[in-house]
Amino acid sequence: MTVDAREIIHAVSVIATKRGGHELADAQIAWMVDGYTRGEVAPEQMSALLMAIYLRGMNRREIASWTHAMIDSGRRMDLSGLQRDGRPLATVDKHSTGGVGDKITLPLTPLVASFGVAVPQLSGRGLGHTGGTLDKLESIPGWRAEVSTSDMLDQLERVGAVICAAGADLAPADRKLYALRDVTGTVESIPLLASSIMSKKIAEGTGALVLDVKTGSGAFLPDEDDARELASTMVELGHDAGVDTRAVITDMGTPLGLAIGNAVEVAESVEVLAGGGPADVVELTLALAREMLDAAGLVDADPATHLADGRAMDTWRAMIAAQGGDPDAPLPTARHHDTVTASGDGIVTEMDARAVGDAAWRLGGGRSKPGEAVAAEAGVTIHAKPGDRVRAGQPLFTLHTQDEDRIPGARSCLAGATTVGPDSAEHAGGARTRPLIIDRVRFPS
Repeated sequence: MTVDAREIIHAVSVIATKRGGHELADAQIAWMVDGYTRGEVAPEQMSALLMAIYLRGMNRREIASWTHAMIDSGRRMDLSGLQRDGRPLATVDKHSTGGVGDKITLPLTPLVASFGVAVPQLSGRGLGHTGGTLDKLESIPGWRAEVSTSDMLDQLERVGAVICAAGADLAPADRKLYALRDVTGTVESIPLLASSIMSKKIAEGTGALVLDVKTGSGAFLPDEDDARELASTMVELGHDAGVDTRAVITDMGTPLGLAIGNAVEVAESVEVLAGGGPADVVELTLALAREMLDAAGLVDADPATHLADGRAMDTWRAMIAAQGGDPDAPLPTARHHDTVTASGDGIVTEMDARAVGDAAWRLGGGRSKPGEAVAAEAGVTIHAKPGDRVRAGQPLFTLHTQDEDRIPGARSCLAGATTVGPDSAEHAGGARTRPLIIDRVRFPS
């Protein structure tokens, strides 16, 4: 079904087109996105269209058209003029689809920037069981997420790294549509996910982009086939827009690292920058850094050297200070703590990432609706992960919260989160049932 350009477009006809399983014309998509952004298309009408897209899907042309309609709803940033010492700076960004304990942006951004690459990391806040990068960084006294465009460009040239909130005029249609998707049960739609992520990244103006697409119990897309489809769709959208885009599909069946929350994840990130930290956080940080440096033209760069010699830490400190933060200030700690212990002896064979994320959320580390406050001190510390031997009574989790009344709800989330099996050699020594890095996707995908 096609639409004649001379035909008058109205919301009901657009909804009916997609409800019937037909393709939307570019003109229909542009009209609906623009109309909703300006308030001329009612929320209930856009909700109906989003559900029709969720159920009927979109082809590649429709997804590209939807993406560009959202980009065109605001301004595009231009990072092409960035330079240092008279030399142009390559720009490369990273985006994660979100997970439990996913603090990778924190050590990764200054690590890549320490090689003389500009990393414009426009990040968001958490909703539900997945934490938000900005919420974590706001645990640092004085640090601010809001940075003007001119200050952002200046910081990229001086420091090489910035992690901040996207401006309200960057793909504003996406901001409005995401809020609607969240309350209409359409967040997991692959066409809507892909266009949401890529509209912001393309509008941001980065020259290259690395995507961390997660799959497993703690991810938005637990099914691996769905994660692959999302990765391929986004890589194609980036390529079509002239952005060197590649994706890494990673496991989110087990939480990343040992700290889940806000301040606790900042502390763990600093450990990584100091040359330590949990093995899985270090592994993923280095894997994504290699992809980003390769995309920026530094094919032979070894990011591990900059963790070891302190250059990544130096960039972290400069980045935090540039946004008003004190990198030496103590991080906030919770008033109340509780310990969940193992009920028997054996090997930890499984740990449900979603359950751990839900526990941190119940402790106050996340929000149930946009704009809600989060507690910097709230979170979960993991003491044993898959592959570890435990004894009855040994700590599995420590809960951190400002509100003691939140502890029972968090404990209920963790009641079945960990499986302890027989103490046998076949279960010992491996922290994951599948590799952390599952696959890589490049164009053509």
